[in-house]
Amino acid sequence: MNKKIKNLLGKFKKLNLPDGQYVIYGSAPLGIRGIREIHDLDVAVTNNLYQRLLKKYPKQEKKDKTKRFIKLGKIEIIPPRCSLIRNIKRTISSADVIEGLRFVKLRDLIKWKRLMGRDKDFKDIKLIEEFLNKK
Repeated sequence: MNKKIKNLLGKFKKLNLPDGQYVIYGSAPLGIRGIREIHDLDVAVTNNLYQRLLKKYPKQEKKDKTKRFIKLGKIEIIPPRCSLIRNIKRTISSADVIEGLRFVKLRDLIKWKRLMGRDKDFKDIKLIEEFLNKK
């Protein structure tokens, strides 16, 4: 694991989020597996946890139209309804546990990245598929 992701995960662990109420997605599932470098962590959380975090970090809220992200340095907490994860509880419960943290399964990440549909998402999908084919 490279130094950058190790540092990000160390900061994330200090948040002490309850297991079973979050899942790390975005580029971090690629970074933790050494597929590509990452620069931040995107974290989807249950609604209950999101409400608690809004109270704990009210000044860290970043409004983007109707979305209300909580930005903690390079860690971004995404409201459940904004993450494009259709069933947050199922995604969390089926997540891969790596280094004691929950990361979205790569097959689920491919679906999410297709929904996002940005150039960088299609590049990531190609990297994920190449990684899965090698396994």
